[in-house]
Amino acid sequence: MTQVFDLILRGGTVVTPGGQIQTDIGIINERIARIGDLSQAAAGEIYGAAGLHILPGVIDSQVHFREPGLEHKADLETEARSAALGGVTAVFEMPNTNPSTITPDLLQDKLNRAKGRMDVDHAFYAGATHTNTDLLPEMERMVGCCGVKVFMGASTGDLLVQDDEGVAAVIKAIKRRAAFHSEDEYRLAERRPLARTGDWTSHPEVRDVESAVMSTKRLLRIARAAGKRIHVLHISTAEELEILRDAKDVASVECLPQHLTLAAPECYERLKGYAQMNPPIREARHREALWRAVNAGIVDVMGSDHAPHTKEEKARPYPASPSGMPGVQTLVPIMLTHVNEGKLSLQRFVELTSAGPQRVFGLADKGRIAEGYHADFTIVDLKHKETITADWSKSKCGWTPFDGFEATGWPVATVIRGGFVMRDGEITRKGGGKPVRFNETLEPQG
Repeated sequence: MTQVFDLILRGGTVVTPGGQIQTDIGIINERIARIGDLSQAAAGEIYGAAGLHILPGVIDSQVHFREPGLEHKADLETEARSAALGGVTAVFEMPNTNPSTITPDLLQDKLNRAKGRMDVDHAFYAGATHTNTDLLPEMERMVGCCGVKVFMGASTGDLLVQDDEGVAAVIKAIKRRAAFHSEDEYRLAERRPLARTGDWTSHPEVRDVESAVMSTKRLLRIARAAGKRIHVLHISTAEELEILRDAKDVASVECLPQHLTLAAPECYERLKGYAQMNPPIREARHREALWRAVNAGIVDVMGSDHAPHTKEEKARPYPASPSGMPGVQTLVPIMLTHVNEGKLSLQRFVELTSAGPQRVFGLADKGRIAEGYHADFTIVDLKHKETITADWSKSKCGWTPFDGFEATGWPVATVIRGGFVMRDGEITRKGGGKPVRFNETLEPQG
């Protein structure tokens, strides 16, 4: 009897946990039902993938989509669409909106806003403050919560927990791995007068290497004392990587394409405010240290830290210009270009963008191409050459720091739970994203 699938991806080079194989994938009821020769099988749809690589769906575990309160920059609908166009199948969104995501009701509000509007699957961080530690255990157990986010520096309002006692209170209150923006707020405050008006090259001087190193040393000390897991976001310094290499028992590490691709002072001279982010783009020696750490296995996860601001906001003279840049749509082509240049293997890219997030965050049914898992795929043409442009980037902010970047390797289809969401640069299914499921928040069945 002929087996019938909802969808067959035929003849692509599939990146599995065991390596790359040219084979077919059969999908039934949103999940991978069979990997192997399906030439005799039938399907509602057959997608010819010969000459293409089928990757596990790329998961961007750090984005700022600005809703609620800052929709003039971005919103859940526009930025999720940008993600899908870039080959990203799931995103984890940060709590520094207005209001900040610091109560169960505010977290549920984001989940409600996402329903029917976000094209990609999604989860939201709970934001930690000095006053909501009693609420964090409830929030981290909510379906659709990816964990707790702590800003030790660089935040505004109540989402700043800069002191050791505050950080310790947060991680003692929760069970899941907390994610940290690790810059020392006390040192940052001392160094703010070093900012030179209109001179973005002073940004990495204000937010210097020691600001990051001091904070990460403090964070590791607190985590070890509490016996808790931590996730250190957007590492930018060679010095921190040396410390984190010897802290794999408690700390996982994230890096960004921006820090692997750009370098100071050139990027500030060329891009001005568009290159401003926290922690800063630093000198080339830090970029080279990050590359070594990526290939040495020190880095666990890659996110984009997608954080849009309007062109008008970015045009303000430094330091009045805000920090942050879009990146969810450019993550895949930027990194595939690095793969083609031999800076990392395709398998390592997959580890950073799917298997890594699965392990660090405990995803229940995403993160690998294996039978029984969600049928999430980023289908790419490794040979396709395309120039990234601001017009191609569909973030509401209307710009990208990689405008003019000549990419080799391009996302040609985004498949989420067995359905095409993007195909050949066009969105084919809108608003179908669902909350990501985590092992630590599974609901009882039956």
